Amino acid sequence: MTKQADTKPTTDAPAPERLDLRSHDIAADKIAELLRIFPEARTEGAKIDFDRLRLALGETVDTGKERFGLTWPGKVDCFKTIQQPSMGTLRPCPEESVNWDTTENLIIEGDNLEVLKLLQKSYLGKVKMIYIDPPYNTGNDFIYPDDYTESLQTYLEYTGQVDAHGRRFGTNTDTDGRFHSKWLNMMLPRLYVARNLLRDDGILFISIDDTEVDNLKKLCSEVFGEECFVEQVVWKNKYGSGALTRGFANIHEYILCYTKHPLTSIAAPLSDEAIAEYKLRDDKYSVRGGYITQPLVSRLEG
Repeated sequence: MTKQADTKPTTDAPAPERLDLRSHDIAADKIAELLRIFPEARTEGAKIDFDRLRLALGETVDTGKERFGLTWPGKVDCFKTIQQPSMGTLRPCPEESVNWDTTENLIIEGDNLEVLKLLQKSYLGKVKMIYIDPPYNTGNDFIYPDDYTESLQTYLEYTGQVDAHGRRFGTNTDTDGRFHSKWLNMMLPRLYVARNLLRDDGILFISIDDTEVDNLKKLCSEVFGEECFVEQVVWKNKYGSGALTRGFANIHEYILCYTKHPLTSIAAPLSDEAIAEYKLRDDKYSVRGGYITQPLVSRLEG
């Protein structure tokens, strides 16, 4: 009879690194920052005691039931969507790319809300400028899920009539009683996450037309703050006549501009040729530079 020595498996290799695939938790960051400023509002479990916070803020807290602001059906669910982490993954596609090893440009295909959430891990507070060209909500220009939640699966199912769970999809027609609400439910989470990506001196531009320009401006003022509104640029999108709405020729669209910080300057430097045109000087205000005079008419020609 032979006795076999006891053997135990040994592993010298290090355990594989566990990667957190969830998107960045912005809500946790904001809670931590709030508790840093108001430590007296902290309660058990690093939660916020809003009664203490109100006491700390004194008379600056609005406790009335009626408040000024933009509201609509589904707005509360938007914040649940914002706080829900993304579990998606960005997959490189070298075979569909041009100059993969040398290019500094990147195109990401996917649901834009999922992508924005994923980008927060690497680009939170690092983006200089964002330009958004959203659906104008003209009646059939965007598709929405009936429960107002977006996911990568939602995007993949947009070309069909239902998703993997049998939920119905449809276009947002102007005969629907929640025509504007559905559009705002789509826009709010994306604007909120886009703001998180901007640097402190970052700038946001959004194209829009008359259908939602008023609602969009109110929404942006809520997300960014009214003090961060820069300009509502009106631009001529077509020439010639043609009455499209109520007897007027509809030939204009808009670009809303907001900054993340109210003191951010967006002044663009002038070329030497442009500076040379400002030949006149005002002795009293010479510190402001030169100026030119011109007729008060548009320089655009049809």
